[in-house]
Amino acid sequence: MGHPLGLSPGKIIAVHLNYRSRAAERGRTPAVPSYFLKPPTSLSWSGRPVVRPDGCELLAFEGEIGILVGSRAHRVSPERALEHVAGYVAADDFGVYDFKHADLGSNLRAKGQDGFTPVGSELLTDADPGRLWLRTYVNGELAQEACTDELLFGFDLLIADLSRYMTLEPGDLILAGTPAGSTVVRPGDVVEVELEGTARLRNEVVAEQDPPAAYGVRPKVTHETRAAAYGAAHPAPGPLTPEITEALRSVSTATISSQLRARGIDHHFIEGVRPARPDLRMVGVARTLRYLPLREDVFAEIGGGMNAQKRTVEEIRPGEVLVISARGEHGAGTLGDILAMRALRRGAAGVVTDGGLRDSPSFATLDLPSYYGTAHAAVLGRRHVPMDSQVPVDCGGVLVCPGDVLVGDAEGVVVIPPALVAEVAGAAARQEDEERFILDRVSEGASIDGLYPLKGAWREAYEQQR
Repeated sequence: MGHPLGLSPGKIIAVHLNYRSRAAERGRTPAVPSYFLKPPTSLSWSGRPVVRPDGCELLAFEGEIGILVGSRAHRVSPERALEHVAGYVAADDFGVYDFKHADLGSNLRAKGQDGFTPVGSELLTDADPGRLWLRTYVNGELAQEACTDELLFGFDLLIADLSRYMTLEPGDLILAGTPAGSTVVRPGDVVEVELEGTARLRNEVVAEQDPPAAYGVRPKVTHETRAAAYGAAHPAPGPLTPEITEALRSVSTATISSQLRARGIDHHFIEGVRPARPDLRMVGVARTLRYLPLREDVFAEIGGGMNAQKRTVEEIRPGEVLVISARGEHGAGTLGDILAMRALRRGAAGVVTDGGLRDSPSFATLDLPSYYGTAHAAVLGRRHVPMDSQVPVDCGGVLVCPGDVLVGDAEGVVVIPPALVAEVAGAAARQEDEERFILDRVSEGASIDGLYPLKGAWREAYEQQR
């Protein structure tokens, strides 16, 4: 069976970011459109199931409008571009974020799998492309709604831009981007995409029954990919449940340190940093930023404008801690109060840098837990090149990976591997409960013999009281 419209595109071209709401959700607004290709074999239609690959958890929908090319277009102007359009159709750009790490950003395995591009069965030929409404429903509930008047790049610009360097042929399909609201769906969920004036495109998600061979790239999920897949409006499940967060806020970093050492993690305390506000507690998930030593030609190329530092701040998600690796270099600032305020407004849980902090007096009144190596008035360009983000970094002699959990108090900051968070939080709470019992007995005049650590009769007394 083929597509009801007889579609057989030679190319399926998708736009990365094009709706303003989606750009705001992602924390970045492109100046020009960027694209990726989907194989023609990804084409599907209404009623055909979308298969979530075995071993994957982050299958997400993206309701889109498909632009069907009707006549050959090569180096056409924006003014004449729409003359080459046969019509518009509802589409869904499915993808599995579990494969985002593969293929160097081409999305080949993340979005190019068979059946990952369902396209509707009705073509809209008489409509104003600047006033088209798109809606997506999941299990009957509205998940996305947007009008094309919020596009960053109109259909005419997309066609003209693409045709500058490649020829668009009749039957080619351009997916014009998705608005905010895309999120993860699971087997049993039904996704419907509606282009106003046409029938809904409807697809059910099913689990793969025949797993592929074990060779080649495998699915991989990180904190960052999970957060991106769920989207800003749908908090991703992570290591920090409300109960675990509350437990970590109630215990000291010294207690957490003891629990980590008991589990074989000795290198976990970020050395050489101090809190700007010792009264604030910090619990959050690491978003990393790496600075490298200054080299003037490299800084001239990538250090100005919307560099890695500013992009990282704009991409911070609620509950994340910005961890800056500055190599322990104290000869320049690494962050100032304006960017710190922006991080706070985006929901950041804290900032940790083993380098200098600019505008440090301002941090004394900022409701953002901040830890730093020294105060320094100079800008980062004096010693650093902001290089990249969301990579493993060294901060204060500790390896910090994106997604690690950081806890800070007046003493300092500890790093907890995500897999140990629940266990460490529970054990630390129990340890502090015991130590409160011990401290009370010592304050009453008891000897520490048999009391610290608890054993024998004192252990029995504690258990009875508890």
